[in-house]
Amino acid sequence: MRTNIGFDVAAPTEQCEDTNCPFHGTLSVRGQVIDGTVVSDKTARTVVVQREYLKYIPKYERYEKRKSKLHAHNPDCIAAKTGDRVSLAECRPLSKTKSFVVIQVL
Repeated sequence: MRTNIGFDVAAPTEQCEDTNCPFHGTLSVRGQVIDGTVVSDKTARTVVVQREYLKYIPKYERYEKRKSKLHAHNPDCIAAKTGDRVSLAECRPLSKTKSFVVIQVL
């Protein structure tokens, strides 16, 4: 069990046997850390996270709201549900669309 994954987050109290867990498995995390809201948790060990951000439009000298969805691995020890605010960390590609893993529920 690794308690230090390189980011300032507390290790989950539950144990899991997931090999793609950054705390209890062998998955290494690096790169971006993104916060967002879980909008779907229907797929096994996968969550869809929506993040909102502002994009500057130079012509109008104003910002517009945008949002995007990311698929992320949801380890059994964290088990994020729909409506939770979560932090994601970038990892190696786990599937065609999953390159992030949930590291904590905010």
